[in-house]
Amino acid sequence: MSYYDRILHLGLTQGQSAFLWGARNTGKSTFLKQKYPNSIYYDLLDTDLFNDLNRQPSILREQLSAIALTDKIKLTHPIIIDEVQKIPRLLDEVHWLIENRKLSFILCGSSARKLKRGSGNLLGGRAWKFTFFPLTKNEVFDFDLLKALNHGLIPSIYQSSNINRSFHAYVHLYLKEEIQMEGLVRNLPAFSRFLDLLGFANGEMLNYRKIATDCGVDAKTIKEYFQILIDTLIGYYLMPFNKQVKRQIISSTPKFYLFDVGIGNYLAKRTVLDLRGMTAGFAFEHFILMELIAYINIKEINSTIHYWRSKTGLEVDFVLDNGRIAIEVKITSNPTTRDQKGLIAFQNDYQPDKAILVCLAKQQRVTANDIHIMPWEAFLNDLWNGQLL
Repeated sequence: MSYYDRILHLGLTQGQSAFLWGARNTGKSTFLKQKYPNSIYYDLLDTDLFNDLNRQPSILREQLSAIALTDKIKLTHPIIIDEVQKIPRLLDEVHWLIENRKLSFILCGSSARKLKRGSGNLLGGRAWKFTFFPLTKNEVFDFDLLKALNHGLIPSIYQSSNINRSFHAYVHLYLKEEIQMEGLVRNLPAFSRFLDLLGFANGEMLNYRKIATDCGVDAKTIKEYFQILIDTLIGYYLMPFNKQVKRQIISSTPKFYLFDVGIGNYLAKRTVLDLRGMTAGFAFEHFILMELIAYINIKEINSTIHYWRSKTGLEVDFVLDNGRIAIEVKITSNPTTRDQKGLIAFQNDYQPDKAILVCLAKQQRVTANDIHIMPWEAFLNDLWNGQLL
């Protein structure tokens, strides 16, 4: 497997603990082993270790106390516990060790949902929180956009030699079986039907009742299924931007996006053959959104991402920083005035500092309507260099 130099920097001070959350297979464990090679490492996917600590969490305290008697140097590095959500009670021991032994921990997992719902000890603010994402453009040497739109950017899938098997394994072994194993879903057949439909809901304004009818459950259950995906970092809501203006707008219906463009295409049974057309355009929009989400979280930027849509159908893909920046994404090398209609309407209503159309153009330019036409690579360079937000 290739090594990727990940952008995330924890920057932990001596004695500081942290949570590191991220969807399965995004590379959290590999990252931690590479960054902290001298740390004591507990992997709760190890069945024997899981059984011991689940039966008696105090074993953690006893083991670390024994190490303190023989090799205190080991305990100067943060102690890593992987898949920590599997044993919520273990966090009581971690809390005690932080308070009484002044140890530091990196607690890694795919979801805090089980901890929160089970009244798990989240350490009362004593641990910084970080989120891990699929690969970004700048983390992939010799990045290929068409490959990324088809394979997505989960490391193990991106470099897979059998992409369909890799997607099938991820969806069926993780999204279905492991979510059930964690006790998050009881009605697995209904959840399986929900996943089969999820690709077609991806990136769309959600109609819970229609999805519920197709799955044979009620709308409340469907909302809960979406919340499970969000809590396990498999997806994100985009809420509509709704500052008061004269123009009537969509003001309450969220959009939902899966955390990886490749997973979205696989569930929707779509393949991007080349960089044109509706399928490629949607995947391109999805890819740009994932870069925005990763940047805002990794760089700890105080900004949310919204979409904007009027009741007459005018739309802007992404609105950032409380309306200061409006972004439309088009899979074209020669955007026309028609491609700018949503941005122009948004400008008229909100007067953003910058309106950007991200596309496949070769050169940057600014239109008579003060819309910045930006090649996607230049846009991402400006984003990650801190020139946009």
